[in-house]
Amino acid sequence: MNSIGRIGFIGGGNMAEALIKGLVKGTFPAGEILVSEPSAERRRLLEERYGVGLAADNLALVRACPLIILAIKPQLLAEVVCDFAAAFSGDKLLLSILAGVTSATLEDCFDGQPRVVRAMPNTPALVGEGATAVCGGRFATPDDLAAARHIFEAVGSVHLVAEAQMDAVTGLSGSGPAYVFTVIEALADGGVREGLPRETALQLAVQTVLGAARLVRESGEHPALLRDKVCSPGGTTIAAVQALEDRGLRGTLMAAVAAATRRSRELGKK
Repeated sequence: MNSIGRIGFIGGGNMAEALIKGLVKGTFPAGEILVSEPSAERRRLLEERYGVGLAADNLALVRACPLIILAIKPQLLAEVVCDFAAAFSGDKLLLSILAGVTSATLEDCFDGQPRVVRAMPNTPALVGEGATAVCGGRFATPDDLAAARHIFEAVGSVHLVAEAQMDAVTGLSGSGPAYVFTVIEALADGGVREGLPRETALQLAVQTVLGAARLVRESGEHPALLRDKVCSPGGTTIAAVQALEDRGLRGTLMAAVAAATRRSRELGKK
């Protein structure tokens, strides 16, 4: 991965930190990572915790780095890009993790044929279990996509998708951890209602979700088949599954993905 050259992060929030942590834990030297971040507290934390370099400002960072990761809030795009647009030349790659902001919108911020790759990671990247989708802009090369894949593989799995699918990715895996957190909380609450201590109920819920997810991934079997294997005739699990169906869990989760997808499309139009 060292062949990528110096990587610059514009923005030093949680997702930027997750990527920095994954890169440094792997084979990428901390001295080849540069960060531009307005919060002095965050700058100190990233420098002390990971040994990365700090840029004086966004313009200095872009001048020094061939690969720039844009990790800011989408609503700050126009303001932040103005700081460095003049220094963003054709020999540089912009990797954006801004939700809802299309490659075309990013390309319009620059002159010429800017190389842009868009990515949608999620928060489990903080523990090396992220799910990231990546797509290239009009001028991105296969090598650019390969570089993006290498970076995000440091914090989880990576999937190449079409630009038109990115809003659905946002609705599913980008926002998805919040759905799972809600499920974990509800399972634990159910255990407490039935008499379990709060701490025990939460630990059981977390391990159950973790174990079930690993079983799906490592067995390669469809979730429906795995569910059928634990639904004994007349048993406890099939009774619980009926309660889930009666109360519309499946439809509710599908509706949640759809709502987040719609919101992502709305943000992209602003």
